[in-house]
Amino acid sequence: MAANNYTKKAVHFGAGNIGRGFVACFLHNSGYEVIFADVNADLINALNASPSYKVIEVGSEGTEESTITNYRAINSRTNEEELIQEIASAEVVTCSVGPNILKFIAPVIAKGIDRRSEDLPPVAVIACENAIGATDTLAEYIKDPKNTPSHRLENYEKRARFANSAIDRIVPAQDADAGLDVKLEKFYEWVVDRTPFKDMSPPDIKGINWVDNLLPYIERKLYTVNTGHATAAYHGYIRRKSTVYDALQDKDIQEEVKKVLENTSHLITQKHGIDEQAQHEYVEKIVRRISNPHLEDAVERVGRAPLRKLSRKERFIGPAAELAEHGKDCSALLDAAEMAFRFQNVEGDEESAELAKIMASNQPEDVVKQVCGLNEQEKLFPKMVEVVQRVQADLQDD
Repeated sequence: MAANNYTKKAVHFGAGNIGRGFVACFLHNSGYEVIFADVNADLINALNASPSYKVIEVGSEGTEESTITNYRAINSRTNEEELIQEIASAEVVTCSVGPNILKFIAPVIAKGIDRRSEDLPPVAVIACENAIGATDTLAEYIKDPKNTPSHRLENYEKRARFANSAIDRIVPAQDADAGLDVKLEKFYEWVVDRTPFKDMSPPDIKGINWVDNLLPYIERKLYTVNTGHATAAYHGYIRRKSTVYDALQDKDIQEEVKKVLENTSHLITQKHGIDEQAQHEYVEKIVRRISNPHLEDAVERVGRAPLRKLSRKERFIGPAAELAEHGKDCSALLDAAEMAFRFQNVEGDEESAELAKIMASNQPEDVVKQVCGLNEQEKLFPKMVEVVQRVQADLQDD
């Protein structure tokens, strides 16, 4: 693909729907050339063969399309040296690969940062994942002695700055014939920690909300959008609903989602001093978003990776553990977690098969320790043991 006159460059790991439809769209609209890095050879070839693709935003008020151009794609498995050179001269490195993949992309990012000239401003590294502190996690992998010699860490902030972020945009399963085009909702939120750039300007990316305290935004989003979406999916799966939209037409499931968001809203407003009315309005907006008929999404897809979603810092156990410690109601979160524990051996989802094996071969206490990361001293621990006992008993009866 012919180069053009753009001077700013961003490397984005993960050329999937969030990468193409959300992150790259923002970077493109801010004047960056985007270099996609991925291991999917067919996807890389398709991107390099096409000068553009469309991002289609859908909402109740209609549809808008924008065209994305000025990108290239590199196979990070076969063209590592080329990718290292791009990272060494980029302004920004972003990723949307899934939290479990961060350790695999860290070595090549480390090599690119290590090769950077200190005459250049430090590269901004921003992980765009559905996980708390994902950029910190990526930075730990990058700075690990296996990837970066310890003596190279002395002036590291001259070569790289790492900023945590919270992203919020629903990207449903795409139409089979969509090709490179991506359909997503109109609503978006991309909040990034400004503090790593205290002595310099942060990257010029239109649409980012730069803040000095990211945690309230991350937890509000994770414990409202992701908790609500997953609750609808898991309850829907158990009740044999096909999509999240179908699930939310069911009054009982609607009530479960409402109750779970009452649990998390109590934590969010008390912990972060967020106004109760503002949180109530945020919840109502989120429920409307996940009920969007234009974004129909299979419950199996939204529920996939139950082991991650049941882990200690995630959407159910994270808020439930804090609520339990303070003697507050977390019953709806426990009910949703129970439905997630019942999400086993779902076709196409490896974690659900692994969950079934763990549940079949371990005592309830050991399941809670292994899957949820809870210890016996935590007040949530016995409550989760009861949940696992119930699920195991039902499975033995089947």
